[in-house]
Amino acid sequence: MLGGKKILLGVCGSIAAYKSASLVRLLVKAGAEVQVVMTPAATEFITPLTLSTVSKRAVYLHFTEEEGELWNNHVELGLWADLMVIAPASANTVAKCSQGICDNLLTAVYLSARCPVFWAPAMDLDMYQHPSTRENIQRLKEYGNKLIDARYGELASGLVGTGRMAEPEEILQVLQQYFSADKPLAGVSAMVTAGPTYESIDPVRYIGNHSSGKMGFALARQLSDLGAKVTLICGPTSLTPENPDIHLISITDAEQMYQEVAKAYPESKLAIFAAAVADYTPREKSRKKIKKDAGETQIALKATKDIALEMGKLKQPGQINVGFALETDNEETNARQKLEKKNLDFIVLNSLNDDGSGFAHDTNRITIIDRNNNLTKFELKSKKDVAHDIVNHILEHYQV
Repeated sequence: MLGGKKILLGVCGSIAAYKSASLVRLLVKAGAEVQVVMTPAATEFITPLTLSTVSKRAVYLHFTEEEGELWNNHVELGLWADLMVIAPASANTVAKCSQGICDNLLTAVYLSARCPVFWAPAMDLDMYQHPSTRENIQRLKEYGNKLIDARYGELASGLVGTGRMAEPEEILQVLQQYFSADKPLAGVSAMVTAGPTYESIDPVRYIGNHSSGKMGFALARQLSDLGAKVTLICGPTSLTPENPDIHLISITDAEQMYQEVAKAYPESKLAIFAAAVADYTPREKSRKKIKKDAGETQIALKATKDIALEMGKLKQPGQINVGFALETDNEETNARQKLEKKNLDFIVLNSLNDDGSGFAHDTNRITIIDRNNNLTKFELKSKKDVAHDIVNHILEHYQV
């Protein structure tokens, strides 16, 4: 939700300024570009070098740099940003901006900003409750600004009350919610399974497959970018979610995946079964390493639970189930059988006969088959673009 967003962070003179470094780090990790603007008083609490290091951008403090030869254009800064957040916001800066006073770069940028502005006040409880401060905050809200209210707790003075700046994680969540509000999947709970499962033979060996998890991770990222609350249940993989909002649950074998899916599925509006779950698991798992002996060795196998099939039995009106079929022969026939058997809304067919498709590749060529037997074929694309096509199909054809 914050990927590629341009965020102006105003830092004022407050003991809470030390939290600004953590906030910058969280915003950058979420994919935002962060430009820090400080008041002169803020430098008494945290150095510009610290905030420049974590933001990877020069910090703006004055109207001019290098003895007046360079101008930090407050108008351009105000037009550049998608959002401005002032955290910590001191009583002094709140008062100035509510009255239109701009005697430093930060207040000038505020008056030039055309983007939404969020305030996260930080001050002692008596200052925060003073009628003048409350009136100034109310005036800012009347201007259309948004308040991230101060929190209750122990203050720098030693008093206990309301005045603590909201924690960086709380501020991050507020900003994420703001940007997700106009997303097509805002508020939708989605579950995605991804990767392989490893079925233990003994403590050393396992039965597995070549799935990398790339397709499932791409789908989770696409859903999250469109505002969905995503739970990603994944088998062993080296991948990590690019979007920190994705809730990753790591599992190893098919039974563990089934248990986690069973927990997440009832609350999921949308379920995409992209994992390559092993069809069989050893009937007996040796607690000790099986020694190599001469001759042949047989391993008795039993079927694992078909997770998509079991969830299809539990499917409620309004839920959307999407499955995958990786085939080598009789591809469309096999995919249609899975579609019906597992009570899916549509199935994504990909073939190992297509160059660049299947496990481990960064690309895929898919065909979408729905319950009305409609086929939509796509060209070979990156898995990121394939995920876009699949999610677009959901948005265009189903009520989410």
